Amino acid sequence: MITLQNFLSPDPAICTEHELYFHTTGETGFSQRDGTLWIGHGGTVRWDTYFNLFNLGKWHQACRLDGLFAEFHGEGRVEIRLVQAIPGQSWEILSCEIVTLEDGSPYVADLSHYAERTTQGLIFAEIRALDRDGATLTGGRFATADSAAPALLPRLAVSITTFKREKQVRQTVTRLDAFLQDFDYGDQVHVQVVDNGQSAEIAASKRITPIANPNYGGAGGFARGLLEAEKADCSHCLFMDDDASFHMENIARAYVFLMLAHDPKAALAGAMITNTHKWALWENGAWFDGSCHPLYCGTDLRAPDAVFAMEFDSTGKPRPTTYGGWWFFAFTIAEVKHHPFPFFVRGDDISFSLMNDFRIYTLNGVVSFQDDFAEKESAQTLYLDLRNHLIHHLVSDDLARSPLGTAKVALRFIMRSLVKFHYETARAQLLAWQDVMKGPHFFDENIDMAARRATIKEMMKTEIWQEIDPQALPERRRLTRRSRRCRERLGYLTLNGHLMPFSEKRWDRIVLDIADRGIVFPALGASQITYLNTNRDKGYTVRQSKREFFTICREMYRTLRQFLKEHEQIKAAYRRGYQEITTRDYWEKRLG
Repeated sequence: MITLQNFLSPDPAICTEHELYFHTTGETGFSQRDGTLWIGHGGTVRWDTYFNLFNLGKWHQACRLDGLFAEFHGEGRVEIRLVQAIPGQSWEILSCEIVTLEDGSPYVADLSHYAERTTQGLIFAEIRALDRDGATLTGGRFATADSAAPALLPRLAVSITTFKREKQVRQTVTRLDAFLQDFDYGDQVHVQVVDNGQSAEIAASKRITPIANPNYGGAGGFARGLLEAEKADCSHCLFMDDDASFHMENIARAYVFLMLAHDPKAALAGAMITNTHKWALWENGAWFDGSCHPLYCGTDLRAPDAVFAMEFDSTGKPRPTTYGGWWFFAFTIAEVKHHPFPFFVRGDDISFSLMNDFRIYTLNGVVSFQDDFAEKESAQTLYLDLRNHLIHHLVSDDLARSPLGTAKVALRFIMRSLVKFHYETARAQLLAWQDVMKGPHFFDENIDMAARRATIKEMMKTEIWQEIDPQALPERRRLTRRSRRCRERLGYLTLNGHLMPFSEKRWDRIVLDIADRGIVFPALGASQITYLNTNRDKGYTVRQSKREFFTICREMYRTLRQFLKEHEQIKAAYRRGYQEITTRDYWEKRLG
């Protein structure tokens, strides 16, 4: 049979939140060392969880299946129940049997009749121990008959772009190499490490190819990876970050999903969970319009109701402007009409999804654990963000706006920084807007971003992380203790004190955590804000300055007038330039 999805267990190197993998009642125990579950007499284990649900709706809709089977390994007399949770209807018990599990002799339940009622919903297993000695469970899977496999198996290139993260990428490559040795389709998968820093020192092997590359950012690294995958006659490519931790099951599920997919336009976007809270989803796919909208952000993956609601909802047709992050994004190479745009980093993955006609899916459990985006935010990343946000609206038919509508994207970015007293960041964002107005040739001429990175670094005097003692930061809170409605009314009417006399002396002095840095509301009512990092050992302080505020506003107004005047020429230049810059020929020339 073809394994569609293996049951996963908590892994100390990835995630140890048990409720993301299984739920238990009664006497039960889990061995983290060997990944086995013990169930005492009358105890129950349910795999109605983010990592172990089987989303029948997505698999049936997207893939060729020849029957469906659930297989269980373990020892002991148990009741095995397979439940089909159907949206908006009563649930169906597809199978319920009393069996005696024996080591080396798995029990297989035939669920191929699932379509008799509906092809929608989620399937999960529930096992209850019946003997006094209990039972032990060592593994399981959902599978289909091997007759579903195509005559020609996909050839998948796993392309990792890395820059100066030598330790992390070596660990990832080592794990991938070990996994592929035992994976059923390991011979059809090849890992290529595009080394933008030329420092990773990855050893070449049968399954691993290191590639030295100039540092043109993630866009240049993944563009190189795509070229190399094409050159190696791969049919599919998987873009992946160098610093993500994930279960190797990600690769297995992605490969089989693409192998069985009806439509060559099918692409798979991995979800993201941050390392700060490993039970909370950051995004499960996203869509773009004016800004990035992560889907299902904040979903508590420990809660079955929340996970079920997300999986039911995400089975439907995606929005036209849905995109997948390049921390994990797999696609058919033949469907690529536009190679990456040279954004350096930030926005290249959005552009790639928007401008290529993929049908993007997500699968529960296909997820990367990464550092919180709030930790990575800086004036430079926000400069890069604004550039790509504007360009998406200039080149994409689905995002077409009026000149003022497009300008509002930049105005919103800059004003958010100004009302939080991040004047240096606001200047960097204003520079981003002005750089976009120079046309697509600017990105070609600054493909390595060296000059702009140096310029932005020179601009940074205050908004820089420094060693700090949070105990030595006295706060003065008066306005910031008022109701949300009052703070919002006062803050927005006065642009957080910039339009009110003497507010810089009379308003509050507060300390905020890093999670509040990207949000306007926590800053309202303050005239001085100290932001602390996650560990609360570094921080920086920003203060209200009416002089800085109005100086930047005057420059912003001049830029707005010029943008509105030249909008049609700028838009036409990007429409032409995007076609030229996102070709295979362009990147082959650029990368030599």
